Amino acid sequence: MPGVDGGLAVVIARVDLSLVTAWLVLVVVGIVMVSSATASQPEGSGYYLARHGVYVLGSLVVLASLACVPLRVWEVMHVPCLVLAVVLCALVLVPGVSQEINGSRRWVELGLIRFQPAEAAKFLVVVYLAGCVARAGDALSTHWQLLLKPVALVVVVLVLILYQPDFGSVVLLALLTGGILFIGGARLRDFLLLAVLGGVAMAAVAVVEPYRVERLMTFTDPWATPYGTGYQLTQALIAFGSGGFFGLGIGEGVQKLLYLPFPHNDFIYAVIAEELGMVGAVAVLALLVALTVRICRIGRDAVAERRVFAGMVAYGAALLLGMQTVFNVGVNTGVLPTKGLTLPFVSFGGNSLLVCSGLVALALRVNYERRRPVVKPRREPAPELAAESTATSDGNYSASASASTFDSSDNSSPRTRSRADALA
Repeated sequence: MPGVDGGLAVVIARVDLSLVTAWLVLVVVGIVMVSSATASQPEGSGYYLARHGVYVLGSLVVLASLACVPLRVWEVMHVPCLVLAVVLCALVLVPGVSQEINGSRRWVELGLIRFQPAEAAKFLVVVYLAGCVARAGDALSTHWQLLLKPVALVVVVLVLILYQPDFGSVVLLALLTGGILFIGGARLRDFLLLAVLGGVAMAAVAVVEPYRVERLMTFTDPWATPYGTGYQLTQALIAFGSGGFFGLGIGEGVQKLLYLPFPHNDFIYAVIAEELGMVGAVAVLALLVALTVRICRIGRDAVAERRVFAGMVAYGAALLLGMQTVFNVGVNTGVLPTKGLTLPFVSFGGNSLLVCSGLVALALRVNYERRRPVVKPRREPAPELAAESTATSDGNYSASASASTFDSSDNSSPRTRSRADALA
């Protein structure tokens, strides 16, 4: 069947294989490290490996499915996406629906599945903000009022997540919102004003709760309370020191043996550093950076081709994955205060893996549609232009008329394109 083979070859040629390869390698690293990090857990590594295997299969389904959804569908549905994010985050606060774990109500029990709405909200907010930027177009750089609606609606989601509470996700989504709007063309003064207001709000929220203040104080000197609030960070730092340059070997780590809390979730990067050493830790980080940079370049190319929504979706995915990587590695190394954010594609946790894979799927779709040849519809010239064409000898009016017609759909501002080029 040469026709089928030829069609398959065309599809494969449009898929970004480097992005798929990076995703696959990170997922495999996650499987190996989750198996190693859970060796001392009461349920045994087999229990966690089986669950993680189900999550990996689910992420593969999500990646393949969402990569087949046309971007036009997401663009049309960007407002319902935010509505869904609000509903899901509010659902956690309904008594009897959510389950309280470690003092937080972040999960909804769905039989054998534990669903975390805050993770899904990250994906949905990316789609919503990309749609807002695409709809605003050049006006975003001249009318500050256009920033108010998306910011106000995202704040609703942030407040709902804060009540769970999940301060780490709130900070992540706040930075994501500012980043997308800035790349989308918001004026620098408007962006700085929003940044100052957001920073003051985050600082106020941080100091309201005593345990957040305690975490900030511990972050400055964890060794002052090595068996108290600084326990997690000190144990992670010991893991980094024990690993040395080449590590102790996979499965040979000591800190995961009930010393380091949550070695398979928030602090899996410390386990990687102990067992694979600085070489392995840097290699995993480099792979995450390469994946993020590749998605940024996909976004840059889409914006350059005047595909604003596609470009903003890719940039949103890159920002989210990049910032979450920075937060997790920063927490593990003591550069940032402790926050419950996973290492993308590597940490144990189905919700994070599914959402991160969904973001990669969006980037794959952007790149796929970029490489797809665009067939421009043939337009009949207006009667007066037809008459002019008959009167002229060269008849070249149609090219200029057609170009102006298609250029009118461009909503990307020069400011958006310049910032996209600078970021990539």
